[in-house]
Amino acid sequence: MPAVSHEDRFVDIEIKLAHQEDLVESLNQMVYQQSRRIDQLEAMVGQLAQLLRDGAQAGQGPLNERPPHY
Repeated sequence: MPAVSHEDRFVDIEIKLAHQEDLVESLNQMVYQQSRRIDQLEAMVGQLAQLLRDGAQAGQGPLNERPPHY
């Protein structure tokens, strides 16, 4: 079995480190995009909740409508 030189080991470590840096950057970008999407969805849920509250206060909305068979 041939002996592995220190230089070969350093090169292998540098290659692995470069791959890990790429992976971390990719994961970071994904987390950032998901965070933005969560913010958008939270804003939408807030708007829907406000619409439901406004409709309930005005006596409108699906809870106060008569069913179609009446």
